Amino acid sequence: MDIYDGHVHTHYCPHGTSEKINAYIERAIQLGYRGITFTEHAPLPEHFSDPAPTKDSSMDISKFGSYLTDLKGYQKTYGEKIEIKIGLEIDYIEGQEEETKHLLSRIGSNLADSILSVHFLQLEDEWFCLDYSDSEFERIISRFGTTEAVYDAYYRTLKKAIMSDLGPFKPKRIGHLSLVSKFQKKYPSSYDSTRQMLDLLPLIKQKGYQLDVNTAGLFKPLCEDIYPPAAILEEAASMGIPLVYGSDSHHPSDLGRGLDALDPGIRDSFIKP
Repeated sequence: MDIYDGHVHTHYCPHGTSEKINAYIERAIQLGYRGITFTEHAPLPEHFSDPAPTKDSSMDISKFGSYLTDLKGYQKTYGEKIEIKIGLEIDYIEGQEEETKHLLSRIGSNLADSILSVHFLQLEDEWFCLDYSDSEFERIISRFGTTEAVYDAYYRTLKKAIMSDLGPFKPKRIGHLSLVSKFQKKYPSSYDSTRQMLDLLPLIKQKGYQLDVNTAGLFKPLCEDIYPPAAILEEAASMGIPLVYGSDSHHPSDLGRGLDALDPGIRDSFIKP
């Protein structure tokens, strides 16, 4: 399996696994990976309160030094067998751009490859974690009024993320473009997500960004689709937008998942970030 996985989490993720990083690396080597980027959820801005009910969305800033030290050590240990890059998954949080820019200015020089994602939505003075659970998503719908309003808020926020100025260390890859669809089988929507994503692709192309081909949604029982869907990936590939496979693993057994469900043409177009 000659593949590069650009979206992998670790035990530094509070909502993830206790498996150590070397377990991921050894599993990747077994699968024949040529490379892997560890993209742990970045520390949230200091004055932003995690809206997830369990307050476990991200790595604590106090753990970042250990995260770096661990990965640099594994680069030395496994460097002859597999390429390992140090990265983060950065949250775009509307209104927190300067704080995020400041965080990246402090830690960005340590990162070789990162992802920019939207997990949090704002309604007036209230914040929500849109992918936490189906019951939480139901609560979000009730607050926004309709499923369509939630989808619209997500894609508007995603556009702002793409266009935002987060400084020279802003991530160059957009994560799980259609994450708002995680619970689509339980909460279907008439919202034209396809049109919204197609409208975002020229902006992604203009910025020179990559797209996270995230297979995690295939294994979510209320989604059962790639983030983003195949039609969007095909259009992105035809536009020359670089595609990077992302297992979005939170356990070593997640590595490589979903590859067999991807169109061979999409798999063949994957790049190493």
